[in-house]
Amino acid sequence: MSTWLSMAPLLLLLVSALFIMIVDAFANEKAELALVTSVALGTAGLVALGLLVSGQALPPLPEMFSGYLAVDSVSLFFDFIICTGGALSVLLAGGYLREHGLERGELYVLMILSSIGAMILARSTDFLSLFLGLETMSLGVYAMIAFRRTSARAVEGAMKYFLLGSFAAAVLLFGGALLYAATGHTDFVGIGQAIAEGADARLVLVGALMVIVGLVFKVGGVPFHMWTPDAYEGAMTPVTAFMSVAVKAAAFAVFVRIVMIAFGSEDMMSASSGWPPILAFLALLSMVFGNVAAVAQKSVKRMLAYSSIAHAGYLLVGLAAASKVGEQAISGVLFYLLAYTVSNVLAFGSLIWIGSKGREAVDYDDLAGVGRRHPMVALPFIVGVLSLMGFPPTAGFFGKYYVFNAAVQAGGGFVWLAVFGILASAIGAYYYLRVVVVMLMKEPTKDQVLAVPMKSGYVSAALAISGAAVMVFGMLPGWVLDLAIDAAQKLLG
Repeated sequence: MSTWLSMAPLLLLLVSALFIMIVDAFANEKAELALVTSVALGTAGLVALGLLVSGQALPPLPEMFSGYLAVDSVSLFFDFIICTGGALSVLLAGGYLREHGLERGELYVLMILSSIGAMILARSTDFLSLFLGLETMSLGVYAMIAFRRTSARAVEGAMKYFLLGSFAAAVLLFGGALLYAATGHTDFVGIGQAIAEGADARLVLVGALMVIVGLVFKVGGVPFHMWTPDAYEGAMTPVTAFMSVAVKAAAFAVFVRIVMIAFGSEDMMSASSGWPPILAFLALLSMVFGNVAAVAQKSVKRMLAYSSIAHAGYLLVGLAAASKVGEQAISGVLFYLLAYTVSNVLAFGSLIWIGSKGREAVDYDDLAGVGRRHPMVALPFIVGVLSLMGFPPTAGFFGKYYVFNAAVQAGGGFVWLAVFGILASAIGAYYYLRVVVVMLMKEPTKDQVLAVPMKSGYVSAALAISGAAVMVFGMLPGWVLDLAIDAAQKLLG
């Protein structure tokens, strides 16, 4: 049984998913399924964290699985991120569905199954397991976006994400097929060794470009970001929170493995003809476009959607810098993703809490004066957006610091990339602080329907946990960074 220890978080969620499906068929009180699902995800996350903190060498998986799924600290780190984001999103859903009369147990089953797919994707060491995890995660997300079937925006967002996501998955799969044709391998280690030994350069180049395109689509980077605003706006807010953290974390997890292992040869990591300049260019586009487009938004959810594109750009900066300072850059990306997860859940969760049924907060105007009418309700939202902005001493500040510092340490053109990242963050500060100004200083118009906070223990619990995490990771970042550095060392060692 010890050989399955490293897979304990994944196995726990598989059993929990089956249990929740059975309970859902007989339960009358669907809202309580949120608590069961959240406990399952939270327990899986704590198991992953416990294995990570212990520092003990994990036993290998049985041979039939060892070639497809990783057993390392990076996989456990991402298990913790995905399960944490999933557990908090489920709590938000428990309050949201009850408030809006949408209680149906299948949403919780979809969330836990999508989390399983995300964890498989994050652990993938082969294109076969990569595609299996990607589709398991994505199919659940497509269904969750369209969960509110009477909403035209929800159906439109789901269809757009489904069609574009299917196309991107096909591009990624075809890229993997070309790499197999060039190297004779589908596993990342075998592909990397074959490329270093002189595989067909033309097939490798085309295949690598197609794989990068597919992954940049999943992380929401420019120019493959088209689905993001409509999907984020159309989905219910708890689903948007889940998408923004779990999907992005899993996609970046496999992105790290592919570029550092499959494309880790000297030629592929060349600053002139390899993948680093491609990722650096995509990072620049994402940072600039995401922040500039967010400034023009009137919907808070669309603003947060475009800001997520900008955050994908910041993370791509760290990924590009990993070609020069691998350990430092990868640990920065890991810390950033954890900080982004709790910060984003805090922001979206606060948006849920601020508006009850019929009095939701959707646009900036809906937030006018909330800070003065309901200061304790506005506080978590302000903390969340300040962390996303990178304001000290929140977790978001150190996330950006570690990523940009890695780019500076990498030298060369990466220094300018860090400079552009800081300037883009300054643009981001405008629309983040704009929310704070509206909440604290703007008066609502006389004929405006005022947002009224909902009463939900689930939502309050999610906000308390994520808010505490934002501040703890910001004021005491050392222990999390140590775990991230150790995971990066073992991945590259």
